[in-house]
Amino acid sequence: MDVTPKSKLGLSSLLISLALAMAAPVACIASEDLDRQVVTDAYVYLLGRAIVIRQEHTDVNEPGVDYNVIKYNPLGSADFVNPNLDVAYLEAWIAVDEDTPVLLEIPEVKDRYYVAQICNEWGDVIVNINERNFPSHPYGKFAFVAPGSKAKVPEDALRIELHSLKAKMLARVELKTDIDGAVALQKKFKLKALGKPEIESAVAMPAFGNKELIGVELFDNAEAILTSALDISPIAARMQAKVWEVSKQAKDPMQRKKLDEMIRNTIVPEFLQYAVTKSGLFKNNWLGTLGTGNYGKDYWTRSSANLVGLWANTNDEVIYFVTTRDADGQPFNGASDYILEFPAANRPDAVVNAYWSIILVDVPDYRVVPNSLNRFNFNSYSGLVDEADGSLKILVSSKPNELVSESNWLPSAEGKNFSLTFRTYVPKSSVRQGNWFPPAIMRVGP
Repeated sequence: MDVTPKSKLGLSSLLISLALAMAAPVACIASEDLDRQVVTDAYVYLLGRAIVIRQEHTDVNEPGVDYNVIKYNPLGSADFVNPNLDVAYLEAWIAVDEDTPVLLEIPEVKDRYYVAQICNEWGDVIVNINERNFPSHPYGKFAFVAPGSKAKVPEDALRIELHSLKAKMLARVELKTDIDGAVALQKKFKLKALGKPEIESAVAMPAFGNKELIGVELFDNAEAILTSALDISPIAARMQAKVWEVSKQAKDPMQRKKLDEMIRNTIVPEFLQYAVTKSGLFKNNWLGTLGTGNYGKDYWTRSSANLVGLWANTNDEVIYFVTTRDADGQPFNGASDYILEFPAANRPDAVVNAYWSIILVDVPDYRVVPNSLNRFNFNSYSGLVDEADGSLKILVSSKPNELVSESNWLPSAEGKNFSLTFRTYVPKSSVRQGNWFPPAIMRVGP
């Protein structure tokens, strides 16, 4: 089944395309039979699960990918959308049954950031495994079991109960300046089922894109979607009741057309606008991904995060900031020069306990910009040159500029639009509380 697009697109890769959808006129569909708020609630709630199912289809249809098998992503490869060039990355779908645990082995990692992030089938983070969260068992064996399972696990393994029969693992090992060491650690992560679990296929899902979201057909398979994975949200029962109500209406040919018009013309544009402008904090023309990972009652933010940055982690681990515009609100373009300046009292290294990074990708392709330096990003270990007053300046332009040291030049594509993503790993409280944002980026060229 075709379930394109491949939804590993990060937030920056969708800001422009979703902004176009935001510009679409919002129509008001009046109906005595349809409660717009009920339909809106049901649609936004169920969409979050549908996006995860779409990704499951995409992942397992990839050659060489299977459940309980780790995919070791190529290190340093920039030939894909929104690459993370700061870590050695690996991922896997975990699948258990009542009698069959799955064992994860994590190597000892010293003096560099690492995490094994485990997400449930709704996009909530179950746990982040590392030395901060498991100081007495930061590495070694971890046994994942089904909810309520009494299956035996190895005595030297830490038992972790999942929320349903499947989960997604995303693990990262910081490169720092020792790339070979990071790769060696990456390959030491091991995953295997302790038996042969019965694994159900992903729920059938019609193909849909990130701009042209699914319509009324989302409700055609609502029962299978809802029963395929437990939702831990405290309002799950209430929201699922609304889904059942709308799914019944969708079976009525007279109501179905009205539902589809309401969804496509009103609800989808409103949701896309929310996802871009209200699902995080917005300051200095940067959108910060605060409030992700554990959503509680906030299914709007969960569905938004699943759409624009699936598998968003908790803010204790990482917070992303994304921008496509300068201090004047104009879109970035490689025809101009820009400076991102951190004052000495507001440098990024002072607000993280791990590291920070910034990457540039072009728009609309959302890929790194080829350049003679093969320089696509900066991070805490890039050896950037400080100004005399202790401030840090980063030049973003298609050519070097005497205003900033060439060591601090991040190349853009001449004449093309671009986007910047700023990552803060293990951010300090000032970032988590929304009190720190990257400064607005000043245009200094023509």
